[in-house]
Amino acid sequence: MRVNFTNELPEATVIHFHGPKLPNAMDGVDPYTQPPIAPGETFTYEFVAKGPAVGNYHSHHDAQVQVPNGLFGAFTIDEMPIPQVLLDKGYTQIDKSMNMVLNDAGTIGLSLNGKSFPATEPTTLNVGQILEVNYLNEGLMAHPMHLHQPVGWIIAKDGVPLDQPLPSDTINIAPGERYTVLYKAEEAGVWAWHCHILNHAEGPSGMFGMVTALIVTA
Repeated sequence: MRVNFTNELPEATVIHFHGPKLPNAMDGVDPYTQPPIAPGETFTYEFVAKGPAVGNYHSHHDAQVQVPNGLFGAFTIDEMPIPQVLLDKGYTQIDKSMNMVLNDAGTIGLSLNGKSFPATEPTTLNVGQILEVNYLNEGLMAHPMHLHQPVGWIIAKDGVPLDQPLPSDTINIAPGERYTVLYKAEEAGVWAWHCHILNHAEGPSGMFGMVTALIVTA
């Protein structure tokens, strides 16, 4: 993987690829592995992608300001294997896969994939289909994510596959953590999906912030 990065911001920054195995010189941390990339300057990051992995990439310079203001993204390497115990339960294929990046500060604020309810985009499935979700927390606090109706099966933690999946309907994701979770759509309807720190999702005027929905059709 090669990233030719040119800084067009009015301030210095760097990129840290959080999750994969990297050469030290590509770790993207000012001042340990490189000086900050000044406005107008270019730096090339290069490393061999070794999977499976679930990671994020973000600024590691003035990160408490730059990351909540949008300097982040998500990436995956290869496919996460489905544990045998779930294969035996009928989880034989992934029908849809998605990343859900959590944030809570800066310009973006309380958000899922950079958007706050009602601008968040719902996910659609048919009854019986399997959804794979990679939760990635780029915020400044932990977020317990809860999807109504189906129990989730955690199949990987921080990009490392689990031999024994863990069932959970509320998954607490700390800053920097990544969880890979399988959900099986069992009943038709519009199902709420939100952070279970309630003042991150609801107020006197209704839902806001870290809320979306899973729409299941028969």
